[in-house]
Amino acid sequence: MSIFQGTGVSARDEYLMRAAHLLAKAGAEANAALKDEFENMARSYLRLADQAKRNDETDIVYETPPPKRERDQA
Repeated sequence: MSIFQGTGVSARDEYLMRAAHLLAKAGAEANAALKDEFENMARSYLRLADQAKRNDETDIVYETPPPKRERDQA
């Protein structure tokens, strides 16, 4: 669940904010293993932000197919 749900913040912007937060944590982390993990997570959020941007630019319309007609059994 998004902490920004209902605030008008797009998924892309939320992912970018999370990536920035993780990069800040990585910059302040002394433990090299944790720093690497924060950076990896930040890169994942940046990829999600890129995908969200592409999704926003894609216009997909789903049309429900007509119901199947049963053949007369007479």
